[in-house]
Amino acid sequence: MKLALNDVRDAASDLSAAENTRKQVGLMSLRFPDLDMEGAYEIQSAFVGIKRAAGLKSIGWKIGLTSKTMQRALGIATPDSGVLLEDMLFETGAVISTDKFIRPRVEAEIAFLMKSPLCGEDVTSADVFSATEFAAPALEILDTRIVRKDPGSGKPRTVLDTIADNAANAGVVLGSDRHHPDSFDLRWVGAIVSRNGDIEETGLGAAVLGDPFESVAWLCRRLSRYGDCISAGELVLSGSFIRPIECPPGTAIEADFGAFGRVDVKFAGLD
Repeated sequence: MKLALNDVRDAASDLSAAENTRKQVGLMSLRFPDLDMEGAYEIQSAFVGIKRAAGLKSIGWKIGLTSKTMQRALGIATPDSGVLLEDMLFETGAVISTDKFIRPRVEAEIAFLMKSPLCGEDVTSADVFSATEFAAPALEILDTRIVRKDPGSGKPRTVLDTIADNAANAGVVLGSDRHHPDSFDLRWVGAIVSRNGDIEETGLGAAVLGDPFESVAWLCRRLSRYGDCISAGELVLSGSFIRPIECPPGTAIEADFGAFGRVDVKFAGLD
């Protein structure tokens, strides 16, 4: 569905306001009953465009919904993607203010920094391997500017709402460890993720489209349809291999990736 330009602008403006006020907006899938993925990505692009117009620079990409479990839960068969911006980047050990998010959650992922560009509809996982500067342990912070369920109809949020909302993208906490792409078989890199000292989730990189390198290749192929690509120096979150963990104020998260490294973050408590 090709949305009218005014509709795209209004939807993006509403998402921006929701982020700034921390008050969620209604479902885009209800607002635009014929919304499809192309239309959802148009809204996302306009939403990200507002941030860029405010002076924020893009630093890379996130890939979401890469596991079969999450795809089945949403009734889809393809991942989604969003844009990383410079104000989303945190180093391991960061303490993040509660006034930055609405209802944050975290996922464990493998991040890539690219040393050369990746473009084209024929990009393979081998191409991604060759273009990778390093891989690192990471946590993605998710947040939703759109309600989970419409209060009137009970209609739940769909993948189209998530895509429009920049794939629920809100932050990335990057570990300090850096690994050459051939240092580990990333399919077997996993993490034990704890919340306030209690283990909540575990997972392996193989849950990410079978191999995190293939996930990045998928992103390249998707971007090629719009004449875009992954640039040298960009960071890419390859996708989560755990379910999202809720992070109310005062939550401390630690992800132990074994020999691959560790990442931790804390969400400040209420004053």
